[in-house]
Amino acid sequence: MKRVGVAELKDQLSSYLRAAESGVEVEVTVRDRPIARIVPVRVGPRVVIQPARTPFAAIRARTYPAAGWAIGSTDLLLEERQGR
Repeated sequence: MKRVGVAELKDQLSSYLRAAESGVEVEVTVRDRPIARIVPVRVGPRVVIQPARTPFAAIRARTYPAAGWAIGSTDLLLEERQGR
């Protein structure tokens, strides 16, 4: 870990940021008292967005047959919510 005073950090900020980018931790001090630390960013796994197999426009108007239950879905929902 590198230690650097505030004045030197201000003068050479770009070089210390490049050092942090390459994996070096930099401790910032004021009168030899540590006040901050510049650390490299830990990059996690990247998120990959995959396009849909079927465009939404192709399924937008799709309808489904009724479930055929003896009780309506609204009644089932109200029955479940009464327990809360």
